[in-house]
Amino acid sequence: MDPEHAVVNGRNRSPRPPRSHREVADELRSRIRSGQLRAGQRMPTQARLASEFGVERGAVRQALRILQSEHLLVNVSKGSPATVADHPELALTGPQAQPQSTMVALAPRITAAFGVPHVEIDALCLTAVSLTLAMGEALREIHAGRIEPAKVDVRVLLPSRDIDLAFPAPVDGQADDRLRRRWLAQRNAQVRVLRHNLLSLRTSHGIDVRVSFRALPFTPPVKLYLLNGSEALFAYYTLARRGEEIDHEYLEMYDAEGTRSMLFPFGQGAGPRDTTFVEQSRLWFDALWGTISSEPLITN
Repeated sequence: MDPEHAVVNGRNRSPRPPRSHREVADELRSRIRSGQLRAGQRMPTQARLASEFGVERGAVRQALRILQSEHLLVNVSKGSPATVADHPELALTGPQAQPQSTMVALAPRITAAFGVPHVEIDALCLTAVSLTLAMGEALREIHAGRIEPAKVDVRVLLPSRDIDLAFPAPVDGQADDRLRRRWLAQRNAQVRVLRHNLLSLRTSHGIDVRVSFRALPFTPPVKLYLLNGSEALFAYYTLARRGEEIDHEYLEMYDAEGTRSMLFPFGQGAGPRDTTFVEQSRLWFDALWGTISSEPLITN
């Protein structure tokens, strides 16, 4: 009998839509965390998983890459089954996830996010230095032919050039335009590089790319990255006192080193806490984007 016309209790039953790679990853993640799949155990073959979940092998590979980037799997390749990591409790999402510095954690998460046909990345940050650096790994994977997204949408919220920044700020409290000018130059440079690198994918690979920037009327005390609407990476900007030579003069300031900020990961499907955090973060970002933010002027 054609499954599309199967009858249950006298009613036609609609076929279940195919599972997404995220749903496959969620189910396999649950099996690992519950102990159904144990540390050191080999996973079923990709063909077997594809058959079990009713998806193409490509969706299985994308799911396995996600779990590998979360440190739940190792030895993920096309040729042989992956293996459950020795310490899955150190995974990058879920209540037991260990936070890592932005420099360590962001690049592999963004690269994993680029493993889907439609990539969506939202970011709220101070200068976008970390985002630009992290995006480099994903771009190299695209140029090497290992990942092939069809569409990329990136939105970035940054402080407006027209505000008085809360930080960086001089220790003596005296107004000093040198810090603002240095920050603005950094912000604008990252915007230009990020925009150029992403938009160049249109010409080099025929990828549909959209990159948008908007300016906030305040200095964000936190940074947030939303990946494909299903993962949130959150960090505090922690201020510290340091000195630097600016315009040939030494200046003591309070500032935050964004690349060292500890990222706390939250994944949709990793439990009620994580799912709610991701959903609320998406609502918060969309609200800022659609209300009080404005188009930035990328000039000095």
